[in-house]
Amino acid sequence: MGSSLPPKEANLFKVIVKSYETKQYKKGLKAADAILKKFPEHGETLSMKGLTLNCMDRKSEAYELVRRGLKNDLKSHVCWHVYGLLYRSDREYREAIKCYRNALKIDPDNIEILRDLSLLQVQMRDLTGFVETRQQLLSLKPNHRMNWIGFAVAHHLNSNALKAVDILEAYEGTLEDDYPPENEHYEHGEMLLYKISLLEECGLLDRALEEMHRKEAKIVDKLAFKEQMASIVLKLGRFEEGEKIYRSLLFMNSDNYRYFIGLQKCLGLYSEKGEYTSDEIERLDALYKSLREQYSWSSAIKRIPLDFLEGDKFREAADNYVRPLLTKGVPSLFSDLSPLYEQNGKAAILEQLFLHLEQSIKSTGCFPGSSKKQPPSTIMWTLFLVSQHYDRRGQYSLALAKIDEAIEHTPTVIDLYSIKGRILENAGDLPAAADLADEARSMDLADRYLNSECVMRMLQADQVGLAEKTAVLFTKDGDQHNNLHDMQCMWYELASGESYFRQGDLGRALKNYLAVEKHYSDMTEDQFDFHSYCLRKMTLRAYVSMLKFQNQLHSHEYFHKAAVGAIRCYIKLHDFPSKSVTEEGDEMSQLPPSQRKKMRQKQKKAEARAKKEAEERNEEDTTSGTSKSGKRQNSRPVDLDPHGKKLLQVEVPLLEATKYLKLLQSNSAKSLETHILSFEVNMRKQKILLAFQAVNHLLKLNENNPDCHRCLIKFFHKVSSLTSPETDSEKLVWNVLVAERPHISQLSGKSLIEANQSFLEKHKDSLMHRAAAAEMLYVLEPDKKLDAIMLIEDSKNTQAMGNDALVPVNIWKLEDCIAVHKLLEDVFKDHGSASRWRARCAEYFPYSTYFGGCCSSAVMCTISNNTHSPPENGIAACQDAKTVDPKNA
Repeated sequence: MGSSLPPKEANLFKVIVKSYETKQYKKGLKAADAILKKFPEHGETLSMKGLTLNCMDRKSEAYELVRRGLKNDLKSHVCWHVYGLLYRSDREYREAIKCYRNALKIDPDNIEILRDLSLLQVQMRDLTGFVETRQQLLSLKPNHRMNWIGFAVAHHLNSNALKAVDILEAYEGTLEDDYPPENEHYEHGEMLLYKISLLEECGLLDRALEEMHRKEAKIVDKLAFKEQMASIVLKLGRFEEGEKIYRSLLFMNSDNYRYFIGLQKCLGLYSEKGEYTSDEIERLDALYKSLREQYSWSSAIKRIPLDFLEGDKFREAADNYVRPLLTKGVPSLFSDLSPLYEQNGKAAILEQLFLHLEQSIKSTGCFPGSSKKQPPSTIMWTLFLVSQHYDRRGQYSLALAKIDEAIEHTPTVIDLYSIKGRILENAGDLPAAADLADEARSMDLADRYLNSECVMRMLQADQVGLAEKTAVLFTKDGDQHNNLHDMQCMWYELASGESYFRQGDLGRALKNYLAVEKHYSDMTEDQFDFHSYCLRKMTLRAYVSMLKFQNQLHSHEYFHKAAVGAIRCYIKLHDFPSKSVTEEGDEMSQLPPSQRKKMRQKQKKAEARAKKEAEERNEEDTTSGTSKSGKRQNSRPVDLDPHGKKLLQVEVPLLEATKYLKLLQSNSAKSLETHILSFEVNMRKQKILLAFQAVNHLLKLNENNPDCHRCLIKFFHKVSSLTSPETDSEKLVWNVLVAERPHISQLSGKSLIEANQSFLEKHKDSLMHRAAAAEMLYVLEPDKKLDAIMLIEDSKNTQAMGNDALVPVNIWKLEDCIAVHKLLEDVFKDHGSASRWRARCAEYFPYSTYFGGCCSSAVMCTISNNTHSPPENGIAACQDAKTVDPKNA
């Protein structure tokens, strides 16, 4: 580096490099300018100056200088390396790899460049290249531990775990006395555990167990050692040995559910589905009774039997479990018991138990069969539990009565207001739920959870302005909305996006959805720093686990929601283009092709100019906020599109939708929603085979789903209306559909009308299935509109089967009834039937503002009975809700 310079300037060049490494950017710039004063065209100095400026957020200058430096010295590996670093800083990894490869052509044995290249290769999952680069690093520097480990991990990631084991054993052979230095004992133990996990992954269980016995003294993490040992002996079928290990693990931590599962597997008493014979239940009951004598303080030992016990034994165990927690006042008790409601018959037993406890405490002040007086708070927590039970069963009137009784008993407990808000939310009274959440928040202004819950309720009620003001109370700067984005507050952005979408503000909705997508890109980027760190610190098992997690990152629930929201926005933009885009398109279409081309070029130049000016403005702001050392101070780039208007100006919305659809198809292929959206997008794009592929996926996932039935009928109805194929490609598509249709069981030997009728007969007791069949009847035979509406109106809201409660529970759900009302109003466009449906559902859901319910009575009594003053935006928001269109509530 700097070898072509005189000694004085060569030393100055070293100062530039050292200043860059120590982040003393001002000093580095000063040294670079001193060299360039005498040698203005020195390529490596120009490149290093550009790299330094890049760290000071002066990107446009940085790229200009680096490109100039490379032009002046194309045969310098430094210039190519710096160019790669520049691309890497902007996440242009493929371009960076090209630059590194060019640098290696000039200096093939440069360890620093090879190391940087290997990091990019694993980041981009170029695993074959990663193996080659790590092998080259090992051959150049075999006395460096990290090179051995890196080579082993590279083979493991490249699906060659056995080769990775061989490399690790070869590394162990290089150690003196088969042991590392004194200060590396923990790291060596981690490497051994990683090797044992590789052997287990390869199925070499006996060899792995033998390795554990031989190297036990060298492994420092004894807990991980025991867990690994237990896993291996269990797979080997050595159950007695496994039982001893799991019992010793329970002695260390008797609340770890994984240890109980392992113990049950060793005893042959574990079922993935939770289904047991009566003999197995008796044995399990005896096991947990003996464990309870040994670990009386463990809550897991008391809770797990509730999953497998039945009948009177379940009631007795639930009674013993619930009583002390009601006395203590544990707010999360119902959340703990909630999974039991999925098991047949247990909800009814719990209801009888809760009501019996409530009655006994009210009448005697004691639990049933006990003479010990309970503290006054016990009845309040019992009412709290009962109200949540009724809320879960959909009996909202009873739930509200119980929670109001609890509030009247102790009006200062914050959890009561939170739960009442949740009940009102489930009942459909979203403005009232927001008010209750705000009331709870105002009782403890230092509680971030209460603040967040209040914000969520406000967004569900489409009170976006109030939600934003409330949310920023806990941000860093107090009034900076952008902090929510900086903190990757995705639940807020998703809820905001959904609210804006409901209100028809597609620009802001898209802005929030795409912000979530940006967070996932940042998470992908964040793994970069760990590639070298984890190899250096030998946290190899955690590192590989992190990489596997990153490979499935886009299958996460939040990304799925954001991608689905963005696709729906683009579909709506396609169906109803924004006015400005439509007018602009009309004007363009009237121009001759040559002028149209010139107009587009002018627009692109104007956009590029505006973008450059914004970047320069941001750079100026950043520079002004830079300290003497060159370190950036807190400065925030200006948001040039706060309302997302530019996001609406896409020429082909379905093209943008397809980008996110591909991510969903590769990461959420088991989701019905993914393939429904694929069907919607591809039908609009006239991609018949892709739409048919989506229909096939839907039928494989759940052929009885109402939306799947809709897609199936719509597809073949659309195909039947197409003109006869003319081109070769159209004929090919047609032949594929003709060949595939007989293989679809729903359509085999039936017309679409017959298939729809068959679907209706099969699911005649389900509201949503009847609605789907009615909609398809209207699509297939528009003249039978009244018959289709009658199909919906003849639906009966019967009592739910199974889990019989003391009070009848209707089977219809609020969200389903709202969907049917929208169907009648928007698809059938029959206001009479929509009004009748609204009136009917108002009886079933009296608190739902969508069906005409009012929030004032639900909240006024709660807030007026409270001792402290009401929240600033509580009653006002509730009163405003009366004038809001119930469709948007």
